[in-house]
Amino acid sequence: MKKIVISFLLLSSFIWAQNFQVGKNGAVASASKQASDVGIEVLKNGGNAVDAAIAVGFALAVVYPPAGNIGGGGFMLICSPEGEVTAIDFREKASRSARRDMYLDESGNPVDGWSTEGALAVGVPGSVAGYEYALQHYGSMKWNELLAPAIKLAEDGFPVSYYIHEGLRDHQKLMRRFPASVEMFYQNDSVPDIGDTLRFSDLAVTLKRIAKQGAGEFYRGRTAKRLVKAVRDNGGIIDLWDLQHYEVKERKPIRFTYRGYDIFSMPLPSSGGICLAQILKVVEQFPLAEYGFQALQSIRIITEAERRAYANRAHYLGDPDFISVPVDYLLSDELIRAMAKSIDLTKATPSCEVDHAPLPKSEETTHFSVVDKDGWAVAVTTTLNSAYGSGFVAGKTGILLNNEMDDFSIKTGMPNMYGLVGAEANAIQPQKRMLSSMTPTIVCRNDSLMWVLGTPGGGTIITTVVQVLINMIDYNMTLVQAVDAPRFHHQWLPDVIFAEKYSFSPDLIDLLQAKGYTIRKRSSIGDVNAIAVDRDNKYYIAVPDKRRQSAASVY
Repeated sequence: MKKIVISFLLLSSFIWAQNFQVGKNGAVASASKQASDVGIEVLKNGGNAVDAAIAVGFALAVVYPPAGNIGGGGFMLICSPEGEVTAIDFREKASRSARRDMYLDESGNPVDGWSTEGALAVGVPGSVAGYEYALQHYGSMKWNELLAPAIKLAEDGFPVSYYIHEGLRDHQKLMRRFPASVEMFYQNDSVPDIGDTLRFSDLAVTLKRIAKQGAGEFYRGRTAKRLVKAVRDNGGIIDLWDLQHYEVKERKPIRFTYRGYDIFSMPLPSSGGICLAQILKVVEQFPLAEYGFQALQSIRIITEAERRAYANRAHYLGDPDFISVPVDYLLSDELIRAMAKSIDLTKATPSCEVDHAPLPKSEETTHFSVVDKDGWAVAVTTTLNSAYGSGFVAGKTGILLNNEMDDFSIKTGMPNMYGLVGAEANAIQPQKRMLSSMTPTIVCRNDSLMWVLGTPGGGTIITTVVQVLINMIDYNMTLVQAVDAPRFHHQWLPDVIFAEKYSFSPDLIDLLQAKGYTIRKRSSIGDVNAIAVDRDNKYYIAVPDKRRQSAASVY
């Protein structure tokens, strides 16, 4: 019976995920069909995957306002045709005027909304600088050529999808506090209907200036001055010095192996790579393939690995330019074996009994993936933090700004909007980058590119990528099946397994509860956009997630 149920699930996932695309020359998977098409046109016009990723990023700033942005930041992982992988960090930063206790009241308690809503919640944006850096070092086309499609989309407009309609309806209470946000998104003073055309004329003008003058316009020119004035007029603290001194960082990616696969992911200040490695390396100590997909023991082992990795995340991880993080120890065989050994195979380990590993004595974001015919591969995860970020549009710039300051540890032990707790390692400091969960990932085997993937989802990003990889490597699913399969999540605190509705059968829930686990059903987890490379047949298989509105394009 077990095999019959699993076979039905996999067949169903194949049927449901019929929006995947197969091409021979290149592929793009993103949160928007318009943006994916933009990327393919760049590839057709001779650009490489880096060029296409930059154009997709700017297009998403128009057609996917919940997370696509020039007012936020993110991370880019690039793999060259020679197999060299590098990581570009364009994460937002705290202003030089930021203070450790800036979101606490006189009693030392966090004030609701201060770190999540409006101008005070904004971190210094990095997206425009990050895209320009990537172009200068790894791209091949002209800057203005890559911004042209986004400018056209902003001027001509795009149809409102169900997902955008629902988001603007649900966030209107916040966004209606800011006149420029109302003017941009509620153009007839009402929530735009599905199929209506949204046009962003102010954003188009801003993008034209950036296209003509480069990223310097955003950080030092007219756009910078207008952005700063709007932020400071509304109680924010970012100034021109903050923008002028923003720096992109190129970093060495986290690299590890899992069951013979070489996995590359994002280093700090993203926790994604380290936590991904810890979870998978712990899970590798157990025979998941023998247990099977959604078997009780598989769910338990993955959950316990996640629990321990997130406990370490909360204590140790932060901006490596400000604190010393024992990365080598956190990824050491010694620690991995100890974490695996601590898992009780008969019952749950309560999170109150799981502390961070002792040192030895001595969900809003978006992801897109691009692959080209020459072997360049790019994984980009970019964010405003929560959906529509701070809700604050900076005056006539058309720039919707992030609320990334909430990703700092506002107060040690207090959860952020995603329920993630942190410690001093991720405390607010001037010019510091806040800890992230973004996990753009590239997987190779025998020096050949296999998969490019990532997802939004706040604290669930890491566990989503974990489960997609386990689905393929341990359970022998195709990428289509792995992306569409049901998901669950555990992050140490709260001590709960969050499971997508209908993902766990009643019998499985009963068995987990009998082992000491608390199950809480929730809405969909993640929005994976991934590409698989079929080396034998020389195909690129672009797989967008069906959970939101993602779409793939190929040629």
